[in-house]
Amino acid sequence: MHKSRLAALVIDSQVDDIDPAASFWGKALGYEVIKSDEEWAEKYVHLEVKDNDIRVLVQKVEHPSRVHLDIETDNIKAEVKRLEGLGATIVKIMERWTVMEAPTGHRFCVVNPQRPDFYDASDINVWES
Repeated sequence: MHKSRLAALVIDSQVDDIDPAASFWGKALGYEVIKSDEEWAEKYVHLEVKDNDIRVLVQKVEHPSRVHLDIETDNIKAEVKRLEGLGATIVKIMERWTVMEAPTGHRFCVVNPQRPDFYDASDINVWES
């Protein structure tokens, strides 16, 4: 058995500098911009949401700009297998997440738990692995 739920809305931005993109989206959505730690600061910016809300990230990418979803889970392999059973395909397996594509052509990521209430949440889906 494993758990999963929607973790984040990720705004993929094909830009040279993430800061102007983050500034735009922060102002557009009414959220404060929070810089990521130094290791990830040039690539990721978080927009401040309440602790248990779906996260909003701005991510610097090389592909055309788009929006994608992150699904958080306590068992990436089991969740990927479940989603493959629904028709999704693996695009790339990364060290800490897996990029997948839905039958509709939409890309999304399966990631480790992101929100602090993941293990205590009442809105979590529980799946037979």
